[in-house]
Formats: sequence, C-alpha cells, structure tokens
Amino acid sequence: MGLLALLLCVSCKESASGPVTASNEEEIQHVYYYGICADTLDLNEYRVKRGETPSSIFSRFGFSASETGRIIQMASDVFNPRRLQAGASYFTLNRRDSAATVCAVIFAKSRLDYAVIDWSGDSLRAYEFKKPVVYKRQYAEGTITSSLWDAMISSGANPVLAMDLANLYAWQIDFFDVQPGDSYQVLYDVAYVDDTVALGINDIRSAIFTHQGKVFPAIPFVQDSVRMFFDTSGNSLRKAFLKAPLDYYRISSKFSNARFHPILKRYRPHHGVDYAAPTGTPVKSIGDGKVIARKYDRGGGNTVKIRHNSTYTTVYMHLSRFGKDIAVGTRVHQGQVIGYVGSTGLSTGPHLDFRVYKNGRAINPLTMEAPPDVPVKSELRPAFDSVWREVMAGMDSLHRAWVASRPDAGPATEL
Repeated sequence: MGLLALLLCVSCKESASGPVTASNEEEIQHVYYYGICADTLDLNEYRVKRGETPSSIFSRFGFSASETGRIIQMASDVFNPRRLQAGASYFTLNRRDSAATVCAVIFAKSRLDYAVIDWSGDSLRAYEFKKPVVYKRQYAEGTITSSLWDAMISSGANPVLAMDLANLYAWQIDFFDVQPGDSYQVLYDVAYVDDTVALGINDIRSAIFTHQGKVFPAIPFVQDSVRMFFDTSGNSLRKAFLKAPLDYYRISSKFSNARFHPILKRYRPHHGVDYAAPTGTPVKSIGDGKVIARKYDRGGGNTVKIRHNSTYTTVYMHLSRFGKDIAVGTRVHQGQVIGYVGSTGLSTGPHLDFRVYKNGRAINPLTMEAPPDVPVKSELRPAFDSVWREVMAGMDSLHRAWVASRPDAGPATEL
C-alpha cells in the first residue's frame, strides 16, 4: 500500500473556535481520537504479540518494508521501536470503506502517553498525545481495629491512602504505635483518565487523625507561594525529624536500661528502638544532616551515624548495605535512604537498631519531641484562622453525611 494512496484518506479539520455550526438550530459535534477528527473513521484496539515488531505490525496493514522504514524514521522523535513490549496496546483508525483503510496507528506508552503516527490529513505526521486527567474529590473515614491499611480497605478507600496519610503525619504520629480505636477522616483527590480508570491518589486536601484520644488536624494553607499543612494553632505539621526511619513495620524492642541480650545472654542497656522488617527494607534519615560515620562495627554491623545539628545525632545499625553515595562527609536530607535493613553484627534476625543522642546522651526515640518547621506568619494569621475554621466545619459536615448514609462505613464518597 503506497503512502500517496493512503493520503487520499478523508479527513475533517478541527475548528480553532470550536465545533462547526451547520445552521442556527443544529450544531455538529465532531468525534476526536488522540487528536484526530474521527467522524468518518473507526477505532480498533490491538495487543502487541510476543515477537512482534513495528515492521511486522505495519506489514500486516499493507505497508512495504521501505515504507515502514520511512515511517519509523520519521516518527523516531516520539516512538522508539525498541521499547515495544508484548502485551502493550496499540490502536488504528480505519476508513469506513470496503478495505477499512488504515489512516493512523497509535502506540500506547503508558495510560496517559501515546505516540501517534497519522496520515489522515494531507501529510504524514507523528506526534505525542497525552490524555487529559480528571481529578475527582473523595472523602473517606474509618476506625482502626488492627492496622491503618486494613481500616482503609474496610472503609472502601484506596489502601495506598494509608501511605499518604503516614507521610502527611510523619512528624506527629508514629504509625508503628497506632492503636485500636484510633481513627481518620480524609478529603483527597483521585486522578482519572478516560473518566473511569483511576491512576491513583493525586493529593490530600485536608485530614483529621485521632491518635490515643488526641486530635491531629491537617489544614492546608499557602505561605510563601508553597502549600503546606498546619495544625489549628498555625504550627507546621512538618518538623525537624520524622517519627520513624522506615515505613510500616513492627517494633520488636524498645528503649531500655536493662534488656536481656539474646546473643550475649545477659542484661545490658539498649538505648535504642529495634524495628523488625524484611532484609532490604529502605532506611531513611529522620532529618537533614551530615554523615559522620559509615562503617562496620562488630556489635552494630553496618552502621551509619548522622549529625543533624549541634544538639542531635542519630545512629542506624545492622544494615545489610549502605545507601547510594552515603559516605563520611555526605550531606543528607530528611527522608533520604541511607541504608537497608539487614542482620549484620550481633543480630538474631533482620531489623534496624535506631538510636538518638541529644547533646551526646541517648534519649528514647519514641518520646522525643522535635521542633516544628516555620509556623504561619503573624501577618497571615487572620487569613489562616478563616481557612482552618472553614476546613474543620467542612470536615464535620462530611463526617455527619458519612454517618447518616453509611453507618457501617461504606466505600469512599465521590464529591
């Protein structure tokens, strides 16, 4: 099939000002697929078969080897044939004629991104097309009976929301220590493509977490052109230190002045917290700082020591390996992976031994109070006070509606 013959494919032009009006009474609505007017075309979907190549795909549609080579070369800026994978989707637009003539081929790069090779007009063109994303606001709440993850599933919310909440409250709440009876309310946005396929949670808009009887609101507010979260007193939820150096694993041993050592078989101080976790679990620095030790210690195994300021130092022990580019003198930022859980040194199983020193003296990481980040500026307090009252009133209304319509907590509500 020659390219010139294909150029005879009928096309329709998209008006820059909107749909074409046939008369004062009737408005013609055009159909578009991937940026192509498809009023006279049909869309067909295929899957790349194992062993298929762009050449074999275009050959199936009647193209010669030389024509396929020209097309692939012309489309090289938007389509890499080496990245074509078995199972990936691709589409054709076909004329409604007896031969069902192909006028365009569209290769999916992801759920959002596509490479379009189009000759439905008067020339051959290749371009990238991104599907529009629609954001839908949803609300969910629940009470924890076993874990935050299970509570999310029981409430019908996306369980990944548990990770987002943990990140939001990382400076206030130790999620290793959540208790039955703790609860959450959260207003969040979910990203959709094609209006039905959820891509995932886009953003938390506001939240309230109740932990051991204490209420922790998360109020969004823009300060210095940055959207941040604060409590109702105007203190930033972000603090100098994270509550824990890794995600979602159990505490196997707490801070103690006399713990029985399972290997040495005697009582000795354990001035840290042991987090039991699988080997390879990422370990994060709880705050910004400078690496002052990266070494193997007979007792602690692979160990990283970070000085955060003139007051605080943290130590991470029994690592299976160190994080990328972690060396003495390296500057690290809060949340950066500095190593991975292991069982090196005197250890009976994979875990992290995490320790905090204040002015050179070991303190209990679980009871440490870290100073907050920059609070709401005094000149912005009137605006912030208005925002937090509005947010809290809105969350209360959503809670009342939730209870009224779902006394047993049903699926997340789309707003």
